[in-house]
Amino acid sequence: MKRVTIYDVAKDAGVSLATVSRVINGSDVVKGPTRDKVEAAIEKLGYKPNAIAQGLALQKTTTIGLVIPEASFTYTGQIINGVIAVAGMYNYNIMLHTTTEGVTDISDIIETIIKSHVDGVVIYNDKILVDEMDTLSKYNIPIVIIGNKMSGHNICSVYVDIEKAVYELSMKYLSNGKKDIAIIQDRKNEYAISQMIKGVTRAYKEKGMEFNNYLEIPESYRTSYNYLKDYLKDHKHDLIIANRDSQAMAVCNAAKENGIEIPKEMEVVCVIDTKYNSMVRPQISSFAIPSYDLGMVSMRVMTKMLQSDEIDEDEIELSYLFTPRQSTK
Repeated sequence: MKRVTIYDVAKDAGVSLATVSRVINGSDVVKGPTRDKVEAAIEKLGYKPNAIAQGLALQKTTTIGLVIPEASFTYTGQIINGVIAVAGMYNYNIMLHTTTEGVTDISDIIETIIKSHVDGVVIYNDKILVDEMDTLSKYNIPIVIIGNKMSGHNICSVYVDIEKAVYELSMKYLSNGKKDIAIIQDRKNEYAISQMIKGVTRAYKEKGMEFNNYLEIPESYRTSYNYLKDYLKDHKHDLIIANRDSQAMAVCNAAKENGIEIPKEMEVVCVIDTKYNSMVRPQISSFAIPSYDLGMVSMRVMTKMLQSDEIDEDEIELSYLFTPRQSTK
């Protein structure tokens, strides 16, 4: 079946393309019988205006850019689902951009976003720096950040306080006499790691101690597992905290290969909870972070920004819940 175009409508109504475009976009210039003819032709032919073309005429595209890192798609997939659910309710389209460590240049994504004339951008990616944010702001594009607590002109954020979560966990262990806590580096999530370090450092400081067990992975190691397999040959901690499920699994596997029993001799906690944490053995204790809700709330904030509705908070904090499993006592 041939798709009905604006040209077909213009021909049927006996008017110019410009006249049809004005009627579609709600212009008051076209009145009376001419408007009636165009509307009758649209109804008769079943013409559906192209949302992007119509949006460009109105200086709006009803499209939101969504920037997501490719790592941990199990987790980010829930964020995407939350964004899409609310976008559908408010008739917005989502243009997805994924970033890959060492492959995707974030400046190229920013340029693509600007050229595509999106109405707003939702970003879950801590690799985006101040310069890129400033570039988006110069084009007056509303921005909602997922995960990072920040706000400013045309910028809002929705986040979970990872620093507080790790602080509370660390305080519990330190109070129970377990003073050897380590954090494993996550090269793909620098902001999350910085928050984790702040949390454990604050806990150590309140107990009159200094935190110095940040396990930074040397460049010579391509994966966390390869590094941990060597590191745990002559190291052992009361607790190792990892950001992602794959890293927590790497800790457990490397520990087993080095004869370290989890959780009897060393405990493991993963910050981001995914279905895999409960599928592996031992099951990995983690923080239940509402990833779907992060996406939903972020998109709802975006719709309010675009509709100039009142926003109660520029920085919205969502709650978390610690879920103990087999990797902790």
